[in-house]
Amino acid sequence: MWRAALVVFLFLAPCQHVWAQEGAITPQDCSLDCIKEGGPGCEYCRITRADVKTALGFNSFKEFGSCIPWPCFELLGKKDPQICQHYVHGPNNVEVEFVNEPNSESDTIVVSWKPSYYGIAFLRGFQVSLQALGGSSFACQLFLFHRNLSLPASQSQRVYKSDPFPGLPLGSQYAVTVMALPVPEEWERFYRSRNFSSRSCAEKNGLEKCKKDWYPKHIEVQQEGTAITVTFNLAPPQLGIRRYFSLCYANSMKKYTDISPNFKKNQTHHSFQMTDLQEGTNYTCEIAANQMDAVRKTFNVQVLQFLKAVSTPHSVSPSLALMLPLGLSVAAIFVVLVASLIWKTRLQMKKVYIKPDIIRQQEESGTQEGVMPLPRNRPTPPRLLICYSSCDGPAHVKAVMQLGAFIQQHMATQVCLDLWDSLSMAEEGGMAWHCRQIWESDFILVICSWGLNRRSKPSEGDEDDGADERLHYGSNAFCSEAAVKLIGEEVGHAKARGQDLSKYMAAIFDYSDETDIPTELRLVSHYILTRDLQLLFSHLHGVALHGPGHYLKINHISEDGFTKLPSGAALQWAIYEARMEITAKRHHSVGNEGD
Repeated sequence: MWRAALVVFLFLAPCQHVWAQEGAITPQDCSLDCIKEGGPGCEYCRITRADVKTALGFNSFKEFGSCIPWPCFELLGKKDPQICQHYVHGPNNVEVEFVNEPNSESDTIVVSWKPSYYGIAFLRGFQVSLQALGGSSFACQLFLFHRNLSLPASQSQRVYKSDPFPGLPLGSQYAVTVMALPVPEEWERFYRSRNFSSRSCAEKNGLEKCKKDWYPKHIEVQQEGTAITVTFNLAPPQLGIRRYFSLCYANSMKKYTDISPNFKKNQTHHSFQMTDLQEGTNYTCEIAANQMDAVRKTFNVQVLQFLKAVSTPHSVSPSLALMLPLGLSVAAIFVVLVASLIWKTRLQMKKVYIKPDIIRQQEESGTQEGVMPLPRNRPTPPRLLICYSSCDGPAHVKAVMQLGAFIQQHMATQVCLDLWDSLSMAEEGGMAWHCRQIWESDFILVICSWGLNRRSKPSEGDEDDGADERLHYGSNAFCSEAAVKLIGEEVGHAKARGQDLSKYMAAIFDYSDETDIPTELRLVSHYILTRDLQLLFSHLHGVALHGPGHYLKINHISEDGFTKLPSGAALQWAIYEARMEITAKRHHSVGNEGD
């Protein structure tokens, strides 16, 4: 009886209108008799709660918690048990499509996919589930083929679609899973999952209709003397934003300006003056609505330096009788000096004669140092997620933490590290937190080590270790290692599809070997730290280290210069401690093997 109850939640999705695109297979309204008998017109059918009540004899539960892959046995396997005993590989090309709807506070999606040709002849249907990351919201839809249908391998390019999933709050993260039916007991590749985010209010409704996402788009800076005038566009009146603020900072100095526009004078733009700024200084400024968690618009202010005329007091002119002898003496001294310089120059030219073509060749071969500005098309610093393995001991974890602190402080990058976000991990769950960070981050850096590579390739003697891991599934360490495996799969999929791999990076500290990098991560850029800090900076900010007539030189991230900073010295000491600890462990393990 309880097994039948578990099946109930599979059929919670109500009947929806068909949202289709040309060439896609969309769900049909069918009867259970048509599905069981294999009649015409019921090739791809949605299962409703009414169908469940008809089949099981009682109403289904409104909430259950997860989808159980048994509908094939319950609905098709009673007459012919063999029909539900063959495995089917998980679907491919799972995509999420947003559907236009009038509700401005939620989104509606439709999921599409292609069946795999592995086991396609035994395919009996699909199950689509939607899970809110970090929450309890859950939805599930079930679609079945009639029992006589057998698809050939050529049908693996057909696109199947789900019914709409309505009412998704804007700006939320979800995981959608498409499962192929039937599901055997011992098979792991029967589903495909992908994470996505519902659209923000600005993406769906436009920036001018969203108070939380609104920010000034047009900013103009003018300087007259030492006065700086800033003009920006105001929010639409219907958003109710009445006050703004500006914050400028440079050389450890901050300048805050509270802005209260006069809406009776102008309802579209406002100008304000910034005072007490130092001349010859470049300021980075932000302007935003004076609201909680308002989006800030960044702009730059370059305060020009003006030379002030030096006034001298009027002096009494000396008499001509005194000025004439003095002027003649100065002229004579000047003539003597010029003559001596000309004579010395001729002597030097006689001693050393350098050909003009040699001088020209030397000038052309010399590398000229120039200024290479960073790209300014990014409004916020790049977001970097660091993943690692804690199997190499606390010293290795400390080195990772010091590396994250150094990158965030001195490489203009926002670092996401599970060690720093324990509260969010407790609220969302470790795996959900990592999935969200992988989705939202601009770059992902995997710190490879001996322990990480060992975990990714378990041996037969590691069965007990695997049991211990299952006991501590909620720990941050296990979730981080699981996230690394997920990243490796994403890299493999992106490589197979010919997509850009610049989001993913791998790195090792100098006490690890390049063989510690897992095979799938060798497809991406990998660095040795701290030797390649400048290469890592170049990757994060998209700036070349060398260019025509100039090169990138940042002293505090060079191989020798980073130790002059407090966080750089702490990073170097943490790497040294980790090296000593790991070396001692390896010598100990080698000694035990010898005994």
